[in-house]
Amino acid sequence: MAGAEGDKPVNYLIGIDLGTSGTKTVLFDQNGAAIASATVEYPLYQPKNGWAEQEPSDWWQAAAATVRRVIDESGVAPEAIKGVGLSGQMHGLVMLDEAGEPLRRSIIWCDGRTSRECAEITALVGRQRLIEITANPALTGFTAGKILWVRRHEPKLYAKCRRILLPKDYIRYQLTGEFATEVSDASGMNLLDVPNRCWSGEILEKLEIDGALLAKMYESCEVTGQITPRAAALTGLAAGTPVVGGAGDNAAAAVGTGVVERGRAFTTIGTSGVVFAHSDRVTIDPQGRVHTFCSAVPGAWTVMSCTLAAGLSLKWLRDQFFTEEMKTAEGMGVDPYFLMDQQAGRVPIGANRLIFLPYLMGERSPLLDENSRGVFFGLSAIHTKYDLLRAVMEGVTYSQRQCLDVLRGMGVVSTEMLACGGGGSSPLWRQMLADVYGCPVKTVVSKEGPALGAAILAGVGAGLYPNVQEACRGMIQTNPAQQPDAQASEQYERFYQVYQSLYPALRESFQRLSKL
Repeated sequence: MAGAEGDKPVNYLIGIDLGTSGTKTVLFDQNGAAIASATVEYPLYQPKNGWAEQEPSDWWQAAAATVRRVIDESGVAPEAIKGVGLSGQMHGLVMLDEAGEPLRRSIIWCDGRTSRECAEITALVGRQRLIEITANPALTGFTAGKILWVRRHEPKLYAKCRRILLPKDYIRYQLTGEFATEVSDASGMNLLDVPNRCWSGEILEKLEIDGALLAKMYESCEVTGQITPRAAALTGLAAGTPVVGGAGDNAAAAVGTGVVERGRAFTTIGTSGVVFAHSDRVTIDPQGRVHTFCSAVPGAWTVMSCTLAAGLSLKWLRDQFFTEEMKTAEGMGVDPYFLMDQQAGRVPIGANRLIFLPYLMGERSPLLDENSRGVFFGLSAIHTKYDLLRAVMEGVTYSQRQCLDVLRGMGVVSTEMLACGGGGSSPLWRQMLADVYGCPVKTVVSKEGPALGAAILAGVGAGLYPNVQEACRGMIQTNPAQQPDAQASEQYERFYQVYQSLYPALRESFQRLSKL
């Protein structure tokens, strides 16, 4: 591909998104158009039930291979690539020795082995003090508990540790030779002073963790280093190309969808459900029902919820009750959810007085109850599987609304909502969100999300744009919004009020059931 448009040189940017199943690298032009994309997958190791680990070397090999592939396939001159941005799975623990080599596999975000360590952190720091400083309670997925677990169970290995990095920051080290991180990803470690955007000396002291192990802190759009000659030989990038801080996956997705200004938010309905909003000030839920992290936008923060079984609830229903539709869809060459959408659209609002509580995996936001379970409330002989389908979609929407209500109660108000994930591709589900939220819902033209966000941050660091907001305006295009229907909103609101009353009425019964 030529490096110029007419006589005007075209600049390019690379976004590397280190996911759990694989690493995806996308080459964009400076207007946000995806030029080439490549993905390499790698394994997840589960040595025990509830454990989850990956090899840092697999991540680096995947990153190097995908960068080389997008450069080769596009024909873009390496010198025309003005910056590299990184996005990645959060919370993973990467431990390096004196020579910069990994001491063990990374314990990643979905590993649940650290319950004892989280209780220890809470006892040492104090639950409220921990939330005041890190904006979050001690969670098994977060990094601090993993550090304490290695120290307790692998003391000889821990004694050799000289550096602690997050997953994407290990890729940065391989690209630049620099030990660096940035505020959005570091927010998920239980070690960051989130209001002040720096490591917490108080927590490090109480947990007896040497601050020298931690990486230098940057803002997400700051340049953290340049491509080394060694990395250039492996990736095809030009030596000296700047690499910016980048962001954790959700923070990068926020940039990639333009959620970088007050009043902006997105809802992701994937396996889990996330409502993610931008805030110009620190807002912390004292009950710890939602997460507050530093934003990839300098001087700003984000607030996000996480419900555990959003799209998962619909997948469960599909697999149990819609096998015929799955076969039909396969024969038609369409997604089975497309057919299910059509059927759900024929059922009236309220699913003929049937309400679903989507707690198939317990719940995180906003209930904090691992013993809660899924419920169909109001089931009668009149109901068909299509009523169940509509009820599941509505119940998941109500759960997202509950999370949004928590954010609104914290003063984080969204006047416009972006829809992402598999659920965001459903026009019916988007309209439900608009009607239940009472605000317009739209989608972004690009489907690259975190990779685009990482590239946008690289564009700011490379000087192609003055700030993140201007970069988003220059590189992101949106589709027309779906507007809320006032009459439908009124109907949904009546069912939502019943939905809200069900969990408090069932809380004790959930506890009793868990003990049987």
